[in-house]
Amino acid sequence: MRDDGVNEAPLDTDLPAVQRPLAGILLRLLTAALLAIMFAGVKLVGDRGVHVVESLFYRQIGSVVCATGLVLAGPGFSSLRTKRVGAHIGRMALGMSSMALNFLSFLLLPLAEATAIGFTVPIFSTILAALVLGEATGRWRWGAVIVGFVGVLLIVHPGQGAVPLTGAAVALVGAGMTAAVTIVIRRLGQTERASTTVFWFAASSLVPLGLLMLHFGKAHDAGTFALLAGVALAGGLAQLTLTASLRLAPVALVMPMDYSSLLWASLLGIWLFGQFPSASVWLGAPVIILSGLVIVWREHHLARRAALAAQAATSA
Repeated sequence: MRDDGVNEAPLDTDLPAVQRPLAGILLRLLTAALLAIMFAGVKLVGDRGVHVVESLFYRQIGSVVCATGLVLAGPGFSSLRTKRVGAHIGRMALGMSSMALNFLSFLLLPLAEATAIGFTVPIFSTILAALVLGEATGRWRWGAVIVGFVGVLLIVHPGQGAVPLTGAAVALVGAGMTAAVTIVIRRLGQTERASTTVFWFAASSLVPLGLLMLHFGKAHDAGTFALLAGVALAGGLAQLTLTASLRLAPVALVMPMDYSSLLWASLLGIWLFGQFPSASVWLGAPVIILSGLVIVWREHHLARRAALAAQAATSA
């Protein structure tokens, strides 16, 4: 999921184990729609003179409210105790940097193009998992990585001017940093609850953002503040619907639903900005989506095989 404010951390072990796949899929589809609305809102307020720092600040206020609700409805405030303060601060710094780049990419590119390039997060995650975590990565996933970057080239079409190269570069770096955040979250997930990670990311980010607001914050008209409230609401609700989807269905089942955000981004781009997706999007996006699905399928297949092997060893 492109916006790093939406956390893909491992779920808490004390959450209900009841699986409702259809409900999980529907909630993930709703998450994709909410994030598309949020990014469209970021683009709208950007056109009204709102700085990226301001968008981030108000978006994180919404995240704090929803994260607090998540903690109250779940394990309670006692669960927020942590001995890994430094790790949470590092996760916050990396997460805010990636979110800022993601927001900026939607200001520099049409909604559909920025969304499609954002689908490269699983590709970067595969590369980083191999390089940083030393995970075994076979020919299936490396092949998917290569195919994914071919899809990026089809969208960007270097030298043809269809997509601004600066915007494409910002989107790719943002996707790469978002993938790096997933690696950090996986490490934090070894000792921390998902709700703990979500809360401390949202709350701690308001400190540097609040300081930056002293310089970048300014007064806006009521309509602009209403749009900023919509950005905060959409992002916060997406936090809750994504978490709920992961409670109800396996990651491998719900993650492909993320790609529906391209449809919403295209429709919102046409309706709000008169931006029709370029032909290159419809050429490159399916290639990137295919590579992402192969990566998800392969990881699910290997995890299932490992689980069966562990079960067989235990029963023996």
